[in-house]
Amino acid sequence: MKLISKLLVAITLLLSVTTTNAQIKNKISETVKISGNCGMCKEKIEKAGNLKKIAKVDWNKETNLATLTYDSKKTNQDEILKRIALAGYDSEKFLAPDTVYNNLHGCCQYERVGKTETKVEEKNIKKMDMSDNVKTIDNQEVNQLNGVYENYFIVKDALVKTDGTAAAAAAKILLTTINEVKMDALKMDVHMVWMKVLENLKQDVTAISSTTDTKKQRDSFDTLSVSIYELIKISKTEKPTYYQFCPMANDGKGANWLSKENNIKNPYFGSMMLSCGKTVDTIK
Repeated sequence: MKLISKLLVAITLLLSVTTTNAQIKNKISETVKISGNCGMCKEKIEKAGNLKKIAKVDWNKETNLATLTYDSKKTNQDEILKRIALAGYDSEKFLAPDTVYNNLHGCCQYERVGKTETKVEEKNIKKMDMSDNVKTIDNQEVNQLNGVYENYFIVKDALVKTDGTAAAAAAKILLTTINEVKMDALKMDVHMVWMKVLENLKQDVTAISSTTDTKKQRDSFDTLSVSIYELIKISKTEKPTYYQFCPMANDGKGANWLSKENNIKNPYFGSMMLSCGKTVDTIK
């Protein structure tokens, strides 16, 4: 009976994988090595890499080999491996952030190899004298993220004025700017944070753009500001940005926002308590 039960489970899993793969269009399958140790690693790696009807990851804990099956018109190997790296697992192309790796369960902390890929890339850049191209990529990153930041500040200014109509209109533009960001033009560390906050950014901006009620907009602006802060800390800006805090906002729990100026102009209360708050961090 136990043997039959195991066979039934295996067949069910096989049928599930086959059905999922059949739903993926423009299908490409590739095999890559992803570091890990155990069944818990398998669950996390596959969950991080999978996207419904777009990408499917099947990782073998014995060989550390993963089969990536994906829609080549909607994603690529790099995007899948970056998501997996963000979950804490190294591949031959992308390394997990140290902080994420260190937070893995003890049994999941595999033996890490050196940052060979990064060194090879640096060597290739010097050999091919691609300094101009590197500057171009840096400029692309700065320009497109500056657009995100500038439109965020326009939303913030509208809330300072308690103008829900202007905030909704600015949020629609901000959402367009977010959707236009080319992730492959971002540096690796910025890219990882962008992937982490992207869905929250979209949800909060969509919520702000969908109403002219400033109370509802301010609720979403609170969490939007936390995501923008995570992003701006790693990507930086040409001029200082001030992370500010009001202890009275969010029903007395406190809330943050970002500003281009050190003077306090509170977006959570507007003219009612315009100067309530303080600068708690300066990003340079």
